[in-house]
Amino acid sequence: MDGQLKRAAMKYLMNITGIISILFFCGCVMMYPTDPFSGGALNSLGAARAASLHSLRPLPQEPIALRDAIRIGLENNPDIAAAEMDENSAMAQYDLAFAERLPNIKAVGGYLHYSDDQRLVQATYNGEPGTFGSDIASADITLNLPLFTGGRIINQVNAAELLHKASGQRLARTRQELTFNISSVFFNILAQQRVVESLDFSKNVLEENLRRVKALISAKKAAKVDLLRNEVRLADIRQRLVREQNTMAVQYRILANLLGVGGEPNKPPAIQGDLLSREEVDIPECASALDKARSQRGDYLAARLLLEGLARSVDSARAGYLPTIALQGSYGERLALGSATGPTSGLDRGEELGRIGIVAEIPLFDGGRTGAKVREQLSRLGSARERLRKLELQICLEVETALLNINSSRERILGTQKAVDQAKESLRIEGLKYEAGKGSIVDVFDAERALLDSQVNYYRSHADLKTAMAQLKLVTGATL
Repeated sequence: MDGQLKRAAMKYLMNITGIISILFFCGCVMMYPTDPFSGGALNSLGAARAASLHSLRPLPQEPIALRDAIRIGLENNPDIAAAEMDENSAMAQYDLAFAERLPNIKAVGGYLHYSDDQRLVQATYNGEPGTFGSDIASADITLNLPLFTGGRIINQVNAAELLHKASGQRLARTRQELTFNISSVFFNILAQQRVVESLDFSKNVLEENLRRVKALISAKKAAKVDLLRNEVRLADIRQRLVREQNTMAVQYRILANLLGVGGEPNKPPAIQGDLLSREEVDIPECASALDKARSQRGDYLAARLLLEGLARSVDSARAGYLPTIALQGSYGERLALGSATGPTSGLDRGEELGRIGIVAEIPLFDGGRTGAKVREQLSRLGSARERLRKLELQICLEVETALLNINSSRERILGTQKAVDQAKESLRIEGLKYEAGKGSIVDVFDAERALLDSQVNYYRSHADLKTAMAQLKLVTGATL
């Protein structure tokens, strides 16, 4: 009686397993495919913020400072969201590798039809009667636990962990690069605003000078050719002003793209900041800056972690030459369906079957698959090693360039500041000389042009200095 109850329970379990399997496979057939352009799949991974990037957000209405711009960019820029997804992917790869160390337990159900009657289970002694049938259903709980894999699994776990850390460093580097790009564009816009103001000032000067020339011509104290020269110079300044305004509009659009926000084309983000502020920054020696870069730069640290991870991948591939040992077990029910022969009938046509043991697999010949995998991983390791060496050379170049740019920008600021002061005084003197009839209109234009050029160079030198300071922090991996 107890045997019949156990078989009834196993039959019930087998039926439930069969129903679940049917529903699962039906669901797979009827399930809607993942939409690559919607955020539903991302939301299921806990990345709703990245999914919202598909709809551009409006730009802030109030003027934003550099710190605010960086914060908005780090929150909304698609490159940051993509880097975060890459880090999530690397974490999933680590979880997948770690899961290989754990037991694998499955519920397995099946149905087989044979051309000839088959015995449900093997006989346990000679002459044991059994049940035979051509339609056999089964339901089993299986267990598989790796005991020894020659280091394959542990090296896969170590490699996945290192690659996950590398992706985290790449994310940090992406944030630093975005911060630098936003800062660079921000400083260039501030400089461009000053350039536009200088051009507008020159335009006003020329317009005032045009009225003065007309008055002098009326008084027969100037020639008409001075009027023509003034008009030509004024037209040149006006077209240059339009060109620089267009350049500033493009810079605003670049800033909006870096911030990852949307807005109307004619309404760029308003910014605020002091271009001429001089912050004192401790400029390190080249050797010290190189040491900081090797210890702080995210891309360099990521390259080293990648190299270590690929080395573990080589060890994992080499484990294919070694035997593997696993603990395997199963317990389930076999049931003869339809017509069956044997001494039993009804519920007694089912048989229980269980097994547990140690299974060893020794590779003898695999057609060179393991050797090919080892060569592949060794090649990837060598390629990564050379890319790391290239990055080290690139870091040296970038550090030296940043230091030279800082020194050059500082000297340009000192020189252009003096040029601006001298040009202002020259324009004032030439204007007075021309009004007194002792100077030429060409001298006035030359003084005005010299003032404009010196102002443009002065403002852009300030932007270059701030950009160079941010560049030094970027190439050394410091916090921007």
